[in-house]
Amino acid sequence: MEDSEQQSIAAILLAGGSGRRLSTESEDKILLKIGEKPIIQYSMEAFAESESVDTLAIVFRNERQRQAIAKAVPETLTHSLIWVKGGAERQDSVWAGLQALPSQTDIVLIHDGARPMITSQAIGQVALAAETSQAACVASRVTNTIKKVEHSNGGYVLNTLNRDELWSMETPQAFKYSLIYDGYSEVIASSQKITDDLAAIESQSVPVAFIENPNPNPKLTNPEDIAYLEFLMRRFPN
Repeated sequence: MEDSEQQSIAAILLAGGSGRRLSTESEDKILLKIGEKPIIQYSMEAFAESESVDTLAIVFRNERQRQAIAKAVPETLTHSLIWVKGGAERQDSVWAGLQALPSQTDIVLIHDGARPMITSQAIGQVALAAETSQAACVASRVTNTIKKVEHSNGGYVLNTLNRDELWSMETPQAFKYSLIYDGYSEVIASSQKITDDLAAIESQSVPVAFIENPNPNPKLTNPEDIAYLEFLMRRFPN
């Protein structure tokens, strides 16, 4: 394998989600301010601090949103910056981002812009892991008891899953570029809907390196997540 210094690493930052569940709190969750900064600015700052990434592709929803995000781009971001118009579904936006990356890209990280607590350290770790393992992700162990349920006579039949085998997927997720490109090519061709980038390569049975994040890395999804993120940012300042 090539020396890590010769690897060309790009990141796709997804910002085009509709955020329907947050419509009562904000017109655009990516631009919702927490701690006087738009949510997406925290991720951009983390990538700006990372020495692992050469290119950052921001996938936006429309021109109005792109202009608003552009105002939040930190001055410390010296990476090559690419703006990409996203699609109707998450997989369409990722596919657009993959197609827009430089042809020499070796490794690509994919990150949800609605996860503002990602750190430059985690970015570097997952990028390095993907260089040797082909695929890697930030993840956290499941600590609650999880049960699989089936409807039966007005109730449920329960099956307890082994939580030692369960992990909660986070982002960024990182891949050898050719691996994830081929995986998404199949997803798009078959009109699949996936909510997680690793799902695009599961059929290939590629071993994935897990980077266990020591700090919380939640995604802003529901209105109640706002107060939780505000608390976490005070508790775990980057």
